[in-house]
Amino acid sequence: MRKIFLSWMLIANVFSITYAQKITFHGMYLQWGYNKEWYTHSNIHVTMSNGNNFILHNVSAKDKPDYEAIYQAPTDISIPQYNYRIGFYLNKENTRSVELNFDHAKYVVTNFQKAHITGNINGVQVNGDSILDPASFLHIEHTDGANWLHLNYASQHEIMKNLKKTRKMVTLIWKAGAGINIPRTDFTWKGERLNNDFHVAGYNISLEAGARYYFAKRWFLEGTGKSGYVRYVNALACTKTMSGNRLHHGFGYFELIALVGYDIRFKK
Repeated sequence: MRKIFLSWMLIANVFSITYAQKITFHGMYLQWGYNKEWYTHSNIHVTMSNGNNFILHNVSAKDKPDYEAIYQAPTDISIPQYNYRIGFYLNKENTRSVELNFDHAKYVVTNFQKAHITGNINGVQVNGDSILDPASFLHIEHTDGANWLHLNYASQHEIMKNLKKTRKMVTLIWKAGAGINIPRTDFTWKGERLNNDFHVAGYNISLEAGARYYFAKRWFLEGTGKSGYVRYVNALACTKTMSGNRLHHGFGYFELIALVGYDIRFKK
């Protein structure tokens, strides 16, 4: 994930230098932070190269924040569920912007829950309930990331200035966006586990709203609530001895995000 982050940072830097004057960007901002998610239930369609083709119905899942890594491994900031934003202001008041938005969220199907299953497993038609046990059946998680990369349009409204009335201090902000999913799916089939490769596997849409607090001229804190829908159309679910497996599912989510940011002004 660090390579993905550095690659997008480089692209954004080249883009800003090359095209800022042509499309009249008035500045940019960088943000980093962490998140917490809640997910709706989903139907997960599993297709396997051995002929198994079945659906897990109404499955529950949770996130995996790993916040303890912030103090246990402070040099590796990408262990917890993190977010980064690279935005470009569209007007001189810096109230409208477009931003590249990446959410490293983690999605973990709850073990040992009872799920209704329909389809074909080992050549037998199934239509009944089963326990999701990793040792005897399966386990599914996107924990090297459900990874939602999208482009946002953002708008701010100033509601408070500093005491000297020289700069904004508090703004309300809302965002809307859409993009692609780049998951790394950790899949276990009857005790055999593989953490699959990163790849483009679907799409997402979202709405977000919250506030910014400028504690300095350029530095700010941002807190938002975000809701959206993600769809995975071909997430890899291979094992060490079985390739070609795929997952197909979609779910809604609600996310709380806290970030620190820095404004950069372009020279005229």
